[in-house]
Amino acid sequence: MSFNNLETLYRQVIMDHYKNPRNKGTIDGDEHLTVEMNNPTCGDRIHLQLKVRDGIVEDAKFTGEGCSISMSSASMMTQAVKGKTVEEALKLSDYFSDMVQGKDVDHEDLELGDIQALQGVSKFPARVKCATLSWKAMEKGIENNE
Repeated sequence: MSFNNLETLYRQVIMDHYKNPRNKGTIDGDEHLTVEMNNPTCGDRIHLQLKVRDGIVEDAKFTGEGCSISMSSASMMTQAVKGKTVEEALKLSDYFSDMVQGKDVDHEDLELGDIQALQGVSKFPARVKCATLSWKAMEKGIENNE
């Protein structure tokens, strides 16, 4: 697949998650943790809820507002971490952060799914904070839960 076709495919994946976000909403009940974060430089805001039981992320949902990068990233992140152990979710977050910063990363042991579509963010340093906002919220929620 040519580079231009791959970029077009990635843009389509990002826009699909933006227009049809997965896991948007709230978790019922009170057995979850909640994190609110914002990116003051561009106005992105996220309200993330995680249900973690026995070291497994059982559910993840978000609400918020922001650009297509931040909202599609939140959609992808909630999909990626559901069913993962806390350690796996944090490892995936580290990988994602390195990927969008343009660092060389080894992902052979990780299931990337749609998050790979955001690797092009590395070409736009001002957008890295948009892409990582929900991931940082997830990290903060897990750290506060421990």
